[in-house]
Amino acid sequence: MEKIIIILSGPSGAGKSTLLKALPSEEFYFSVSYTTRKPREGEREGKDYYFIDREKFIDMLKRDEFLEWIEVHGNFYGTAKSEIEKAFTLGKHLVFDVEVIGASNLKRYFGPKAITIFIAPPSIEVLERRLRNRGTESEEKLRERLQRAHFELSFAPFYDYLIINEDLSIAKEQLLSIIKAEQCRPWRLKKVF
Repeated sequence: MEKIIIILSGPSGAGKSTLLKALPSEEFYFSVSYTTRKPREGEREGKDYYFIDREKFIDMLKRDEFLEWIEVHGNFYGTAKSEIEKAFTLGKHLVFDVEVIGASNLKRYFGPKAITIFIAPPSIEVLERRLRNRGTESEEKLRERLQRAHFELSFAPFYDYLIINEDLSIAKEQLLSIIKAEQCRPWRLKKVF
């Protein structure tokens, strides 16, 4: 069966990371992005991100090591080409958790082999509450994230699928259902009848 390439996006606080934990690691390879931002409490090097300084990131850019990259909130984020090789070498489905511009670039690169899924909060008010409850942002950074969320939400109609993460158990069920349905596409099964 053809492996699925999943491109997941949504504003910070929508629940992308939590939903991705529902996918079994023995079947899915989670592409780890590089970033120049500082780790949040509980984030681990090589699991959540590769945390590097700006100089190293720019050096990687010059060597054309990124498939896509962007600067958001004063920090760089990028997907290294080597992440794709790792997934395919391991024979796993490939999962990207990227912002909307990166998702667009990845979709262009992979074409119809990739599916795009947008994770949205039930409302901006719920999103703001979730971000405040994290307690990781200054008021200024929180405002920046909410402004960015409005921008990102405008891209939701262009995704293949939309999951509104109001009830986590329902959102997980929807994510798994999308993947199961995609695995049943005739062209992925490579059967000729």
